[in-house]
Amino acid sequence: MLIKERLFTPGPVPLPPQVIKALGQQIIHHRTPEFTNAFLQVREKLQKLLKTKRDVLMFASSGTGAMEASIVNFFSEEDTVLVINAGKFGQRWREIAKRYNLKVIDYEIPWGKTYDKEKLIEILGKYPQIKGILVQQSETSTTTYHDVKFLAEKANEMLEDCLIVVDGITSVGVYEVYPEEVGIDILVTGSQKALMLPPGLSILYYSEKAEKRLDTSNLPKYYFDVKAESKKQAKGQTAYTPAINLILALNESLNLILDEGLENLAKRHEVMAKATREAVQELGLKLLSESPANSATGVYAPEGINADDLRKQLLKIGFRVAGGQDHLKGKIFRIAHMGYFDFMDMIQVIAGLEIALQKIGYPVEFGKAVSKAQEIIREVL
Repeated sequence: MLIKERLFTPGPVPLPPQVIKALGQQIIHHRTPEFTNAFLQVREKLQKLLKTKRDVLMFASSGTGAMEASIVNFFSEEDTVLVINAGKFGQRWREIAKRYNLKVIDYEIPWGKTYDKEKLIEILGKYPQIKGILVQQSETSTTTYHDVKFLAEKANEMLEDCLIVVDGITSVGVYEVYPEEVGIDILVTGSQKALMLPPGLSILYYSEKAEKRLDTSNLPKYYFDVKAESKKQAKGQTAYTPAINLILALNESLNLILDEGLENLAKRHEVMAKATREAVQELGLKLLSESPANSATGVYAPEGINADDLRKQLLKIGFRVAGGQDHLKGKIFRIAHMGYFDFMDMIQVIAGLEIALQKIGYPVEFGKAVSKAQEIIREVL
């Protein structure tokens, strides 16, 4: 029996046909006018995506590479940083900062929750020496959204020289993320999420305020040297061999994003997220996050059911969803709705969830969750 596999994981995500076509073309050499022209087109489109005229750099790495670049280029040994640690990737900020001998104030938050505004203000008041705040805008492991704008406003109000460093790996291309409007100093993202590419390309924006740190940072850097890359990339080249076909494919995915319009893009993601969240709750399931992101939805499996068994059942009928990490393994599953998804994709996965739950022994009234998703989607069509 033919059963197609449908990918609903929060990275990698499905690829549009235009991207697949670009990836499949014969490779070109990167030290050519042809590549330089394409590279400069991508650079300009990334600036449009973020509403900036400033540098937006590309590295041949996963998003973690750009996270490391934002530490080694803009901080110095013994600098104090505050980490908003609310999940697996908040932990990663902490680990990178400690590896480079930064002094870390670890604001640990239970998974599925966001930071407390009063607690944040208390920490900022207690530690005026903070040089940077490291945060995820969308914490993928817990599908939680953090309000970066409030954080930036308070930091700029209370601290003398603090950079707001944001992991936007599952927020760029989902929300309208405009660093200069929000107060973000360093923003990183990766290719395999809402930018609709395979893994292997990371992106870094830095503000004028952050640029002043480039000359004073004393941390070791070689491959992730922002000053070296900035000089090269302004001319349509890279310091080292780039991810050639990924950059050519990014040109195509950015065309899709900009043609849709950034406001429409954000609205589509908002509606897909709302439809998914309300549909799973209609089935009596509980959301993981108290501040849910629009990139993916984390859901607790029903009592007595292992979430990974439910995921296996979903895969049998053609739906690959993600599981939980660390202590949430076997307890939750995550449904992605970022990038190359539309409203009907969400109807499909909710219908599949109803079938999988019923097959695993959970009582389901067929069509109930699907109807809820349809109601929400119908309002915007």
